[in-house]
Amino acid sequence: MKNVLIVEDESIVALEIASYIKDIGFSVCGIASSALEAYEIVKNNIVDLILMDVLLKGDEDGITCAKNIKSSKNIPIIYISAFSDDETLNRAIETDPSSYLIKPFNRKELKVAMNIATKKSNSQLRVGDVILDDEFSFDRSSQELIMLGEVVHLTKQEKQLLSLLISSKNSVVSFYDIDNVIWPDKESNENTRRALVARLRLKLKYKFIETVHSIGYKINVL
Repeated sequence: MKNVLIVEDESIVALEIASYIKDIGFSVCGIASSALEAYEIVKNNIVDLILMDVLLKGDEDGITCAKNIKSSKNIPIIYISAFSDDETLNRAIETDPSSYLIKPFNRKELKVAMNIATKKSNSQLRVGDVILDDEFSFDRSSQELIMLGEVVHLTKQEKQLLSLLISSKNSVVSFYDIDNVIWPDKESNENTRRALVARLRLKLKYKFIETVHSIGYKINVL
């Protein structure tokens, strides 16, 4: 059974997460509300995975805490945060997290992210027919995004967008074509389109999707 450290400054939220992850087969080795408490638990326990909030009590936030832990221990980290601004996401990405979930998060997404983060071997894992890199693949028949053998939850529109981009991989898909496929009966809405792309980028850990200014998007794969 994998030991999970929950770093969360809201005690009710921490207890809810602890109860849920116990139900799905993980063990909670500690709950910390500050970076200092997290360091102490990591020092004195076997920790296989850390669920890390960004906003913590004390002088250090969750991203700084994660960076310091990773400097000495190779423990996978999943961020669970209400913050999704570019500055916070870019700082988080620099710590190479296993995933970044936005509150309120989907429990199924958390389960998948935890299973992915604690995988020891990539052998005999499910792989889609389109290989994006050594971490991600895509199954065109089911329109499923697969990360290290686990299916990543995508909404219907996220599946449509990813499938469209992959069908024209390494080539630009115009804004017009995206709008026509995903919103065929509605007027195009730039903000809605951008929000959809942003959500998909987050689930792809900010890999692959390139913005082609004033034209569209393309997905860059080998």
